[in-house]
Amino acid sequence: MASIALAAPAPQARRGFSTLLKRKHSVLPGFSLALGYSVIYLALVVLIPLAAVFLKSSTLGWEGFWNATTQPRVLASFKLSFGASLIAAAINVVFGLIFAWVLVRYRFPGKRLIDALIDLPFALPTAVAGIALATLYANNGWVGSVLAPLGVEVAYTPLGVLVALVFIGLPFVVRTVQPVLEDLEAEVEEAAACLGANRWQTFSKVIVPYLTPALLTGFALAFARAVGEYGSVIFIAGNMPMVSEIMPLMIITKLEQYDYAGATAIAVVMLIASFVLLLLINVLQAWTQRSHQRI
Repeated sequence: MASIALAAPAPQARRGFSTLLKRKHSVLPGFSLALGYSVIYLALVVLIPLAAVFLKSSTLGWEGFWNATTQPRVLASFKLSFGASLIAAAINVVFGLIFAWVLVRYRFPGKRLIDALIDLPFALPTAVAGIALATLYANNGWVGSVLAPLGVEVAYTPLGVLVALVFIGLPFVVRTVQPVLEDLEAEVEEAAACLGANRWQTFSKVIVPYLTPALLTGFALAFARAVGEYGSVIFIAGNMPMVSEIMPLMIITKLEQYDYAGATAIAVVMLIASFVLLLLINVLQAWTQRSHQRI
């Protein structure tokens, strides 16, 4: 009887011990405390500044806001910034994939040097990048002197803006695609070849679907960086009204004229347009991931 009485609590003890084992150990504070810190930090760094922008622009009223954002000069800057950013991000998706593929799949002399140079736009001050690009692509520069006889002018034109945005956006795509491509084993391509797929079918049916979420992420990051870029673009753009003025320059111009409400109105349009586009890209990315999981 005594042995039975002593053995009775054993199942409860085992359940309590198993419960302790199931608990996830975390080196960070509890959920409530960590969530509180996150919300406070997000509010101080993101939400409050954005709210201030919207509140300042609201002082114009709807008619004043419409007039401030639909001026021909402002519309031209919107068209240049968003158009060049989209084109630059699309170009970086193509060449970023090629760069990542070469760095992951091949071994060659100078690979580490090229891999380090990819991050140069991250470390290089934007003003230095802009001056360097303007010097290279000017009509008397190393590259511009070759293109000028062909009738191609890069510096101080919208094409120069595109070149600068491609330069600063390339690392985002490469560094987003590279780790995903490293997880894709070469045996997958060999298996597709053994099943009769040619190179194009392997690339389009196997590799591209696997890399699509990473490519969309890289596109979104490159686009977001390009829309708000100022330092590397301002020196090569030429800043000619209705031709090569970007949106950040228009905001600076409004601020120099003490038109703070007009500057925030342009900023609000930039924020809304960028947020909507990034939201669509994230939704497309989530849909692509779910489709792959179903397959």
